[in-house]
Amino acid sequence: MSVEDTAVSAPTRKEWIGLAVLAFGLGLIVLDGTIVGVALPVIISDIHLDLTDAQWVNSLYAVLLAALLLSTGRLADRWGRRRMFQIGLVIFVGGSILAAMSDAAGTLIGARAVQAVGAALIMPSTLSTVNAVFRGKYRAAAFGVWGAVISGAAAIGPLAGGALTQWASWHWIFLVNIPLGILVFIGAMLFVPETKGGKARPGADVDGALLSAIGFGALVFAVIEGPDIGWWKPTAKFELFGWAWPMDAPVSVVPIAFAIAVVALTLFVVWERHREKVRRSAILDLSLFGFPTFSWGNVTAAMVAVGEFAIIFVLPLYLINALGLDVMGAGLVLAAMAVGAFFSGASARHLAARFGSPGTVLIGLGLEVIGIGALALLITSTSPGWLVALPLIVYGLGLGLASAQLTGTVLRDVPVEVSGQGSATQSTVRQIGSAFGTAFAGATLSVALALTLPASLDAAGVSGKAADQLAETARQSAGTVIGQLRGEGDKSALGDQTTAAVDALSAGFTDATRWSLLIAMVFLLLGFIGALRLQRASR
Repeated sequence: MSVEDTAVSAPTRKEWIGLAVLAFGLGLIVLDGTIVGVALPVIISDIHLDLTDAQWVNSLYAVLLAALLLSTGRLADRWGRRRMFQIGLVIFVGGSILAAMSDAAGTLIGARAVQAVGAALIMPSTLSTVNAVFRGKYRAAAFGVWGAVISGAAAIGPLAGGALTQWASWHWIFLVNIPLGILVFIGAMLFVPETKGGKARPGADVDGALLSAIGFGALVFAVIEGPDIGWWKPTAKFELFGWAWPMDAPVSVVPIAFAIAVVALTLFVVWERHREKVRRSAILDLSLFGFPTFSWGNVTAAMVAVGEFAIIFVLPLYLINALGLDVMGAGLVLAAMAVGAFFSGASARHLAARFGSPGTVLIGLGLEVIGIGALALLITSTSPGWLVALPLIVYGLGLGLASAQLTGTVLRDVPVEVSGQGSATQSTVRQIGSAFGTAFAGATLSVALALTLPASLDAAGVSGKAADQLAETARQSAGTVIGQLRGEGDKSALGDQTTAAVDALSAGFTDATRWSLLIAMVFLLLGFIGALRLQRASR
């Protein structure tokens, strides 16, 4: 036992209850990032979203969260972490009410933006409070709870979404946040202590906040919109608030967005260095990256998030549209991830005692790569649900191990007085990863569907202009048209060719899903390399 451990008194019962309240609040916003996935095919059909709209419903939440977390982490340090946590809960519940009332793509995407603002106030407040209240050996246990909640809530989201959508309606995936948010708000008032950071430097870093938001937002926009409006030359009309990018322009708006992202993020780094030099308040303390554990831990966390959210975006579409499962059936299959994550999250500290936290992260990422690699090899257009679930259990085991131990390792060397900024930076990196996970999976799926669907239809003897139009409709609807044709049977416009077309579209969608899973696996492999460097740095 270290000197620090012996000098630190045990947390009180009130502080442990406060940790449970913070974990519940964190779980609420992490759950909201994944609960939408399994309900998405139903939402697409109900309020007529296209594939790009569907990606924005998932991604905008993560993009805004990523853009705001650095600023809100600084606010939490300055104005009080519990106060920001409670304000965030009020805004988050308000956004949930708006989302539940939505009847069009624009209003739903706007409501997700409001939810993201609330979530951005909640997330850094939870981790920085834990970092400030728990010390020594108790801190490692508290971080373990925080990491396990992230992986567990993210994995259980699809099951909760499936149950609420099937037995009530998709609106309830948002309405359920109202009573839960009220309970967490009261719990925070009773059990969570108010903490603040050290004396803040003068000034508010508004320019830094704007540059980071523009940079990250433009980057994710380019990845999501590229397949539809053209990576270089315009292939479709792009409109924003009544303004249109002309089809005869020499380049698409996508490379412009990439250029804006590069310039904004470069200026952001330069600006933050300037703020540090003149001793003014900055939303990102670049000196934190001087700790190797912080730098490599964040790289690893980003890659894990990309892989995780790529999987959570694409698998519900495959399970419901290609395999023909109902939303509850899809939720049960995806719950295999939660089963694995909960089992391994509980045992992670025992493994950490033997192999160390970085070693446990490494084992977890190895299991994630094996699970997704096996899934990509196994899936077909007729796979039974249990066969899809088996590799997901392996993946979930890895996710639980990696997430539970990664948090504490990343913040191990960060001073307490900047814990809000350190935790906000880590949360930002995770959210950027989750936004890119949805964006890369959606872009890969869209590009792959443009190739696999026409090829599958042609192989099944369904060809001609009508077949090309059907393939494009299936791509634009993220496969929802497959379920509609399956339900109509021979009464559809395709007549006795309907069954052959459904089978062909399902096979093509499965092939495209496989490509998305392989992209997720590549990022998890990059995370594994990052974890190797993290292990070396921690020594």
